[in-house]
Amino acid sequence: MNRAPQGRILPREAGAAPLEVVIAVMAFLAALALGASLVADRAAESWRAGLSGRLTVQVLPPEHGSPEPALTNETSAALDILRATSGIVRANPLSQADTEKLVEPWLGAGAVVGDLPLPRLIDVTLFPGAQIDLPALTQKLARVAPDSILDDHTRWIARLQRLADALVWCAYGILALIALATASAVTFATRAGLEAHHDIVALLHQMGAQSGFIARAFEWHYLISALAAGAAGSAGAAGLFVAAGGLELAGIEPVPFLPPLTLHPMELVWLIAVPLGACAIAWATARLSVLAALRRIY
Repeated sequence: MNRAPQGRILPREAGAAPLEVVIAVMAFLAALALGASLVADRAAESWRAGLSGRLTVQVLPPEHGSPEPALTNETSAALDILRATSGIVRANPLSQADTEKLVEPWLGAGAVVGDLPLPRLIDVTLFPGAQIDLPALTQKLARVAPDSILDDHTRWIARLQRLADALVWCAYGILALIALATASAVTFATRAGLEAHHDIVALLHQMGAQSGFIARAFEWHYLISALAAGAAGSAGAAGLFVAAGGLELAGIEPVPFLPPLTLHPMELVWLIAVPLGACAIAWATARLSVLAALRRIY
């Protein structure tokens, strides 16, 4: 005959496994969502750092005439203007090979781009904190290089930031739904446990046990279950993120423009919040469910 361990009303071996599996799966999904939000936030910061303090000048091929002499002359004139502008550290033209490498993710590595009318690109680096009069600089460039376009990346930075923010808020929404589903599962399991152990609960109540004492026995049981299951689910997600960092070493090429899907060691620490959150949800849900049920019964 199996006996419940001393101090427990709801034996751990009686019907605990299905709930623990549910919590482990929920914790795994929650850790993935949390990790995705960290990756998106890190990517946005990297994009901002890479584009801030930089300008790009495009010299477009002319619509008529031979493009090569015109491109060379306008690029040289634009470089003279940029290098004479206060606040600019350096202005370097990109080689044809570098330009072709930039369009490679769209056209593919084997695409023939030699005959395409690619623009000449000039990479401009600013002094930290320098304030450049962009309208005036644009007008100067237009006088000597009519086919040039000055881009300060503000529009791209704003769009990338909005994309990262949307991904982060989607992850938070997923976390909220997972928390709701976990609370619902614990509520159902708590009510089932109360029903299964109705005789023991009634006996304790007749012996003078307060509702808080009975609730503590149930909430402790679900807290331990949630901690173990949440830790297992989070560990699985952490292993998945670590494995994602080794894909390139295994010969799998990363997707262009997407940030690395791995998490840094300090970011992995944040995944500890998932089992802790599962414990808090299980504890609060079990306590409130037991107290509400006992109030209805007694």
